[in-house]
Amino acid sequence: MIKRIVTLSIMTLVVLGSSALFAEGSADVVKKADLNSVVTNLNVVWTLVAAILVFWMQAGFAMVETGFTRAKNAVNIIMKNLMDFTIGSLVFFMIGFGLMFGASKAGLIGTDLFFMKGIIGTGGGSEWGYTFMIFQTVFAATAATIVSGAMAERTKFSAYLVYSFFITLFIYPVFGKWAWGSLFNSNGAGWLQNLSTGAFVDFAGSTVVHSVGGWLALAGAIVLGPRLGKYGSDGEPKAIPGHNIVLAALGVFILWMGWFGFNPGSTTAGTGEIGRIAITTNLAGAAGALFAMMTAWVLFKKPDASMALNGVLAGLVAITAPCYTVTPMGSIIIGSIAGILVVFSVIFIDRFLKVDDPVGAISVHGVCGLWGTLSAGLFNAESVIGTAAKSTGLFYGGGINQLISQFIGAGAAFLWAFGIGLVLFILIKKTIGLRVSKEEELKGLDIEEHGMEAYSGFQIFTNQ
Repeated sequence: MIKRIVTLSIMTLVVLGSSALFAEGSADVVKKADLNSVVTNLNVVWTLVAAILVFWMQAGFAMVETGFTRAKNAVNIIMKNLMDFTIGSLVFFMIGFGLMFGASKAGLIGTDLFFMKGIIGTGGGSEWGYTFMIFQTVFAATAATIVSGAMAERTKFSAYLVYSFFITLFIYPVFGKWAWGSLFNSNGAGWLQNLSTGAFVDFAGSTVVHSVGGWLALAGAIVLGPRLGKYGSDGEPKAIPGHNIVLAALGVFILWMGWFGFNPGSTTAGTGEIGRIAITTNLAGAAGALFAMMTAWVLFKKPDASMALNGVLAGLVAITAPCYTVTPMGSIIIGSIAGILVVFSVIFIDRFLKVDDPVGAISVHGVCGLWGTLSAGLFNAESVIGTAAKSTGLFYGGGINQLISQFIGAGAAFLWAFGIGLVLFILIKKTIGLRVSKEEELKGLDIEEHGMEAYSGFQIFTNQ
């Protein structure tokens, strides 16, 4: 009897112990599942907040371009920025996203994500698919809107709608595939991600977004020609001042704010690294403003506000590629050089190339985007900041391979964007027409293209 009682007691303890262990193991599984859910949701929330900040940059671009141009074209500028985002959102959703992030064998173009196919249930679930798409949509719209500033004040609105459509449909997504194709789909890597000298580095888009937009702007401005009165009979450029530098300054501050979504948001993860990226981003913008102002002060004997404002953007554009891989001191150097570079670039393009760019978009986005991309090959300091065991930057003992990769990527961007841009703008010019008539340009695009004034009752028209 005693033996039976002891046996039953031992069996009971074993059962109870097993149940307790099973319950504890189940709790661990639940806790792990909950933790994964929290991390996923945190990444979704942070990426969506960053996307909203980048969307807000559309307002910044609209204000900068409006302020740097004349009052008689303000409505036209606003409409172009509005249509960039509306057309871009629809076209990128339907086709552009698939071309950029679909799986591909040759690393040239994606093929399997048209009309949302593959977004649901891919890349971490539907929540992440939708979030990643809106984040990439606002980037695509940014590339398109860069072009409008360089072609401001003389472009037909209908022509603008056509080339904005093709930029987000095909031109931007194809190069985006080459550099960023694997970000959503591991089978979608582009050829620039598999270079023998090492993967091309463009963390947040100095080249993918800004230089692509800048080189398209260069092609458009060349085909379009300068504004009436920009160059005299002797070929010397004449200043055509913007009507509201205060508005332009507001736009720059909005863009600066948006860049804290543009660069830190490109982690697409709510980790502690976003703070470091925000610091490198901010320092480069500040250094760009300071050195652009000082350069202009030396050259023009006055601290030119428009150059200082473009200096902010130049520094921010330059740091966009290496923001994740450089030290804070490296970012200051990169931004400082961008600030100096943008002033000389504006002068060179205006006086020597005779290309009329009312807002300096080619210099800010094309030239400084190029500099920022190459700077990664010089200043990458992964071992210093703790993201890798060895640095790839030339100045940090990484050799020349990364710089070669950066040259290849930047060169491919120029050949693609400028080359296909020339073809596109020439085709538009030969078909529906690219430029408004002389009379429309003199009177202003607001009245002729849109039938309204931006400043009704206050506007003074001139023939300049």
